Amino acid sequence: MSERAESGGEDVRGLSAREVTISYGGREPVVRDLSLDLPHGGLTMIIGPNGCGKSTLLKALARAVKPDRGQVLLHGVDVHTLRGKEVARQLALLPQSPLAPEGITVRDLVARGRYPHHSLLRQWSPEDEPAIAFALERTGLGHLGQAQAGELSGGQRQRAWIAMVLAQRTELLLLDEPTTYLDIAHQYDLLELCAELHREGRTIVAVLHDLNQAARFATHLVVMDAGRVVAQGPPQEVMTAELVGEVFGLRCDIVPDPRTGTPMVVPHERAVPAG
Repeated sequence: MSERAESGGEDVRGLSAREVTISYGGREPVVRDLSLDLPHGGLTMIIGPNGCGKSTLLKALARAVKPDRGQVLLHGVDVHTLRGKEVARQLALLPQSPLAPEGITVRDLVARGRYPHHSLLRQWSPEDEPAIAFALERTGLGHLGQAQAGELSGGQRQRAWIAMVLAQRTELLLLDEPTTYLDIAHQYDLLELCAELHREGRTIVAVLHDLNQAARFATHLVVMDAGRVVAQGPPQEVMTAELVGEVFGLRCDIVPDPRTGTPMVVPHERAVPAG
């Protein structure tokens, strides 16, 4: 497939949404007429208040949810014209709070990432073993391959899931709230790993709740509210006190992070009702 559209030589690499609307069971749309181009080669963080459609959008980008209207394009092609395994060989999705089968080892969990590369006639290939070994080593789990996934700490378990999507050997990684349930140290460990993977050439899109973490690690920030994109661009341009106030209802100052210089949200004191 050409990386340029036939008309005008437009670059069509990466993921994009075109006027996408998504609802569940005929209810009010969760995502409304949303159009978005995710930078190829970027580390994109999607932020927004609870219920604004962040996770639904990510599922739609991964072909896990079909829009009521509009299209999701992968390298210029509607993902719903492609077979599931064909999409899974190009992008990997880590959903929010996945559950591992009882009794599965870390290595066997990671090996599941190779499923898109298998067929009825070929259940294993010479590429599988090095892909699994790389994923385990890259996530610091090389010594835990035979451990039970259910016995890992929260941080180790989340790294095992990251290893599984790494074993898919895809250029695109979609992560839905990957820091959920992790303590603060493990949150930053995981985000540093995402930054390293990005520097090595992967395109990463992650849904996050923490505004300061998103601003620190993202190369591209997408802000959603009520099912729509209300702002996007470099964190230094997007993260303003006005935006945080309007979208999140939080009065704040935006100051440079003393370690990275990226925007940092400093909330104002909240008014406390008189007792």
